Amino acid sequence: MRGQVSKPLFMITLLCAGSLMTTIICYVFDSNVEAQRPLPKKKSAPQPFDTCKGCSEVVNKALKRYSQTWKWQEENYKKFRSQLSSNCHGFDKAIITQANTPVGSKLAYDGDKKRTLQVTPEIFTTFIKENPFLNKKLDTCAVVGNGGILTNSSCGKMIDSAQFVIRCNLPPLQNGYEKHVGVKTDLVTANPSILVEKYGALMGRRRPFAESLRIYGNSLLLLPAFSYGYNTPVSLRAAYTTEDFESPAQAVFFNPDYLRNLSIFWRSQGLRAARLSTGIIMASLALEACTNVYLYGFWPFSNHPHALQTLTNHYYDDRKPRTVFHAMPVEFDLLLRLHTEGVLRLHLGECRPGEK
Repeated sequence: MRGQVSKPLFMITLLCAGSLMTTIICYVFDSNVEAQRPLPKKKSAPQPFDTCKGCSEVVNKALKRYSQTWKWQEENYKKFRSQLSSNCHGFDKAIITQANTPVGSKLAYDGDKKRTLQVTPEIFTTFIKENPFLNKKLDTCAVVGNGGILTNSSCGKMIDSAQFVIRCNLPPLQNGYEKHVGVKTDLVTANPSILVEKYGALMGRRRPFAESLRIYGNSLLLLPAFSYGYNTPVSLRAAYTTEDFESPAQAVFFNPDYLRNLSIFWRSQGLRAARLSTGIIMASLALEACTNVYLYGFWPFSNHPHALQTLTNHYYDDRKPRTVFHAMPVEFDLLLRLHTEGVLRLHLGECRPGEK
């Protein structure tokens, strides 16, 4: 009996010893292989402006100009503001009112060159009664673009500290964006294409659009209703929606005469584009209405000016424009010129506590 038991035990012991030796050999072999395996290559640091398509030289020149110590130059500001006012009359005419556009007036569209519209009593009721800037002395105004440079900028508090805050094209302000872009809004623009794409041109249910406006509080909702013929119906529906749903926002319309004169003015400054961007239009309006103008989110290049990381097109998405209407780098260069002359102030990069 003992002999029969010992034989299996001997076999089991032999198998275990063989398995142990195999494990040791495999471990040594694997260790040697691992030691001889080349180390993984480190990912190379992103090259500056590697996705900027040849704009490195332009960006470097811009940063050199921007790095100069900024100081508000009252004389330069007054001179430029005077030029804007005498050519564009934005303070009085940028927004259509019942005072400056009575019933029977003929509006000439600034985009559709041959189209006109006679103001009917019905359309007249959609116009704001008087100039929203009348009898208001605006000291500090923040114009907030939607550039990806605002991502992780921590500029929210600085933006909200301005007396008057202008935002462009119904940007999102919640879900973590507050820290970087703020929430205060006194005027927000709305491109009719947004109303068409996101809200079905307001042909169906309009409550989602009305509710989306609540984040902008008691603000002016500025629409280019009379730039192109197809803008008019949807812009009027937006105005009716704010009334029907008692939205705190009030719909107002760009005056096409102002937009046309503004385009001519900037063309005289060297800007030749099919259309001015919303950003430069609102910066221009702010320069007429406000003493101190601060711009945020204005950076037309695909890499961060300081950290050099790739930027999304907007701080909330990377959607590119379908068509090229605007000359964004040229616009930025003109705004940077005004920055270096102390007429307005551009903010690029992060905002630090206590900075103004």
